[in-house]
Amino acid sequence: MLVSSSFDSGNIDVISVESPADIRLKIRADHQSEFLQWFHFRLSGVADTACTLTIENAGDAAYLDGWNNYSVCASYDRETWFRIPTSYNGKELTWHFEPDSDSIYFAYFAPYSMDRHADLIADVAASPIVKTHVLGHTLDGQDMDLVEVGYGPEGRKKIWLCARQHPGETMAEWWMEGALEFLLDEDNPVAKGLLEKAHFYIVPNMNPDGSKRGHLRTNAAGVNLNRVWENPNPATEPEVYLVRKKMLETGVDFHMDVHGDEALPYNFLAGFDGVPSAKEARLDLFYKYRDTLASITPDFQTEKGYPVDVAGTANMGVCTNYMAEAFKCPAMTLEMPFKDNADLPDTLYGWSPERCRNLAIACLNALYQIVDEL
Repeated sequence: MLVSSSFDSGNIDVISVESPADIRLKIRADHQSEFLQWFHFRLSGVADTACTLTIENAGDAAYLDGWNNYSVCASYDRETWFRIPTSYNGKELTWHFEPDSDSIYFAYFAPYSMDRHADLIADVAASPIVKTHVLGHTLDGQDMDLVEVGYGPEGRKKIWLCARQHPGETMAEWWMEGALEFLLDEDNPVAKGLLEKAHFYIVPNMNPDGSKRGHLRTNAAGVNLNRVWENPNPATEPEVYLVRKKMLETGVDFHMDVHGDEALPYNFLAGFDGVPSAKEARLDLFYKYRDTLASITPDFQTEKGYPVDVAGTANMGVCTNYMAEAFKCPAMTLEMPFKDNADLPDTLYGWSPERCRNLAIACLNALYQIVDEL
């Protein structure tokens, strides 16, 4: 029997393995940070063996509400991730399982590896309407990838989509897979219509270093990238510095920042009500987009979400607020659950990669409905 996590996005420390019925584990905090919640590891040599796994420091996690009604993700083949009933007693996270195979993986959410990211970039680069760029490099020397989709930006609205500022929010890059598949489908009339009016700039992964290191929320320097947009330091947060530099070159007419929320079991949007220059007409367009999306898919709702900022109180280091203020455009943060959509639950898979991809399709269909008003 062996527990291992020395692989892309792996994160766990072994405290003790007295027997399969008592496997004691600990999540590693992000490098140079106290954030912890993401885990991803492999358990080997336990076919047809009843196992009990306990994460002892779950009570030290960044978002304790994230453990309530949470079910751990598991996979034999790293493609299909199913859910296992899980309990949290205020200190420890525990689950029981008898694997059918000698090898099984567990994770906080279905992982999205940097190898899969590389495959995604290579796949879309084959399209004649795609240009791929490396904007620069991260602190660990990884590429910062930008994907352009369209027939040329002249006269078209400039749409920016960014994901995974917080690397443990892997649902965001699964969403990106769906968005790119939608846009590159030659038989999709809505995609064709959208690309006649809009040119897309897409950053599928804003935080490659945190993703590979198995972080929850920060980059290699321990920086929360979604708090430094107003004045990013290229020495400690080159990811934001490089992407923002390109945005200032191209301009932005619409921006969506894709995330995951640990606690809330819903899909929802957060807007920019609190920025100094928020205007009624621009806010109305944001709310029109939100309501249009809710009319397209039952996997999205408008009643649950974050409190709305009072005018003039927004944190301008947050991406959505910076974008709305700097470019005077509709900007928003899409949040997806780590758990499940409580309005449309799936006890076997919970909120899943496939549902992330489907939500992306709905988001782009909704964008088509309002693109002429940007």
